[in-house]
Amino acid sequence: MRFPRFRLLLLLAALSLLGACSFRPTTTLYRLDSGDPATPERNGLAVLLGPVTLADYLQRDAALVQRHKDGSLSAAGNARWAGNLKADIDQLLLRQLAWRLDSHRLVAEPDTSGFKPDIQVLLNITRLDSGPKQPAVLEAQWRLLDRRGRLGESRLVRLEEPHKGSSADQVRAQSVVLQRLAEQLAAAILPLAKQQAQASASAPEPRKSARVAARPKAEAKQPPESDMPIVSPTRDVKVFRF
Repeated sequence: MRFPRFRLLLLLAALSLLGACSFRPTTTLYRLDSGDPATPERNGLAVLLGPVTLADYLQRDAALVQRHKDGSLSAAGNARWAGNLKADIDQLLLRQLAWRLDSHRLVAEPDTSGFKPDIQVLLNITRLDSGPKQPAVLEAQWRLLDRRGRLGESRLVRLEEPHKGSSADQVRAQSVVLQRLAEQLAAAILPLAKQQAQASASAPEPRKSARVAARPKAEAKQPPESDMPIVSPTRDVKVFRF
């Protein structure tokens, strides 16, 4: 009777493990939503996006970060980013800016070989998160440099978007605040680009030097040499008469 009982115990243990596995929550993967930006129709401004930097806590784990009421952070157990979060942010901003500026000439770092931008966007994202009962919040600082590398504008921003609490709606809300950031960037880039164009148009053309190199004076022409022999006067000539 000992062996049948042992087999029964093994069977019950196996069924318990199977039940535990069946009730284990599955992990859902998410990506940021770029919205529905139209494809640009012309080669307009040349814009370099980057470097774009993220806060350290956004780079440590692929899990969706959850912020709680007391300000603490935790990783969602069943929600993760499908890929690299920074790459997703770069692509979202790039597509949104290309649409809003109507230009194909946008490049994200580090792919800058041979690219000469009219405007460069430096962006530091210090916060991008949400929680089951906390809105999606984006905090960032951006700076715009002109084609000479001079600072054109700098701004600190904080954007919020409410959501319904689910992981999917939190990702939607985070996508919305990033889209609104792209809208603000485009609104700041256009006037700066216009100022550069006006400055280039009003800049005087370099004048050609009025001084003309002095031509060397023509040397006095020497009379051509004659082929006839030159007769020189004869001195001390005595004349004899007969």
